[in-house]
Amino acid sequence: MGLNDTPSANRVHIGFFGRRNAGKSSIVNAVTDQDLALVSNTKGTTTDPVYKAMELLPLGPVVIIDTPGYDDTGSLGKLRVKKAKQVLNKTDIAVLVTDMTESMGDCEYELIAQFKRKGIPYIVVRNKCDLAGKFSQAGSNEIFTSTVDKTGIYELKEKIAKKVSTEDSKLRIVGDLIHPKDFVVLVVPIDKSAPKGRLILPQQQTIRDILEADAAAIVVKEDELRATLEGIGRKPTMVITDSQVFAKVSANTPPDIPLTSFSILMARYKGFLNTSVRGVAAVERLRDGDTVLIAEGCTHHRQCDDIGTVKIPRWLKNYTGKTVNIKTVSGTEYPDDLSPYSLIIHCGGCMITKREMLYRMKCAEDQDIPFTNYGIMIAYIHGILKRCLGVFPDLLDELEDESV
Repeated sequence: MGLNDTPSANRVHIGFFGRRNAGKSSIVNAVTDQDLALVSNTKGTTTDPVYKAMELLPLGPVVIIDTPGYDDTGSLGKLRVKKAKQVLNKTDIAVLVTDMTESMGDCEYELIAQFKRKGIPYIVVRNKCDLAGKFSQAGSNEIFTSTVDKTGIYELKEKIAKKVSTEDSKLRIVGDLIHPKDFVVLVVPIDKSAPKGRLILPQQQTIRDILEADAAAIVVKEDELRATLEGIGRKPTMVITDSQVFAKVSANTPPDIPLTSFSILMARYKGFLNTSVRGVAAVERLRDGDTVLIAEGCTHHRQCDDIGTVKIPRWLKNYTGKTVNIKTVSGTEYPDDLSPYSLIIHCGGCMITKREMLYRMKCAEDQDIPFTNYGIMIAYIHGILKRCLGVFPDLLDELEDESV
């Protein structure tokens, strides 16, 4: 990803679904005006989801996803269908491509049912209209297309654009909590786990959000915080820290300066902060032999003191005094069956879409498994959770009568 690129997690994800040979890949190529997907008359040419981040007018930054045929068969076919189903969890808009020379069947109706169940806006593309002869007028949620003469392709892009929700357009990471001319101190450790030559995505996004709010960001390492606060001449609006150094930063930040973390802000931005706060109390109920799932939305090279595989397990053991089993997953490896787990601790989800993050949270809720977040859990076990939620007065009010 270049410096000027929109992060994948912030792009509209458009998934193309349908049977084998319905023309999904041809439609993808026509919509993007690129040879993005391999096209063949052989059934099952697309064997894995194909992702492409791009600019698509009139939408802007998007991720186009071409999926395997939903009617694939055999042992490999079942795996391909499973991958297509996984794409649903990160799809913001679904395009169901059908062959107009054939009747819609169980495959299409099952996909439509999945779209409705997951609350995904969708469009039914009746493809190959050049071969269909006479046909009736398209329904409000349908469009007739042909990739041979480009019939309906422009209209399809317009229809997709209208399906884009604007509900989250005002969501901010921190910009709604500050005012013009404010300044915010960001604590960014530079250690073995820090990427060489750059900041991690939540730190980049927070800095950008502060600048867009016409405020100023001062970025320091944890060892420089005390001197910075003493030397800047006036009190900052807040201090935002990497959760890994919560304890040290809390000790060096005066009580009258609001304190929170990148992870907590990201949990709010992704829509699962309240659930994470409610779920963290499950730490108190952990018993010897319980299993905790630690999940990350991205994949990265593990360092010797990695937060997910080393630090959080160590902190949990020290706080609870219990011997618990730790299971870690990353990237797309989020299990369907969560029943083996007594608690799920998830990262901030900066590298996955809000829809996928909420899907993971909902899976936990449906199976009655407590679900929390890195920053919330770390603040809790260090005894500073209420302080770190002080920037969200409404949420803090809800906690006054709670054990957390």
